[in-house]
Amino acid sequence: MSYRETKLYSILNNKCPHCHKGNFWETSNPYDLKRFSKMNSRCPVCREDFKREPGYYFGATYVSYGLTVAFGIALYIVLAGIFKMDTIPFLIIFSVFLIILMPVFYRGARIIWINMFVPYREK
Repeated sequence: MSYRETKLYSILNNKCPHCHKGNFWETSNPYDLKRFSKMNSRCPVCREDFKREPGYYFGATYVSYGLTVAFGIALYIVLAGIFKMDTIPFLIIFSVFLIILMPVFYRGARIIWINMFVPYREK
């Protein structure tokens, strides 16, 4: 199995979870704030449906929560453990990072969620 056939490839490269060729998001730039939340309704290559049923991506909120908690723990270990930073400055830095990384976590959670349920099938 090559890297191109893994779920990690699909997640990190904005690719369809089914064929790993078409783009999942309309734009690859999460900081294109006018279009950062716009997904293709179908894969332009294999026609996999990305919209699914209403409420399908509600589960992605749990993935987003997990990403946020993991990021917060890692940041706390670095700032409090290594740099001996107090709690209040840590919370301020963490809040700023969360605002900056919100588009990345939003997109990451959705593409991770769909990758959990759509198997890769090379055509």
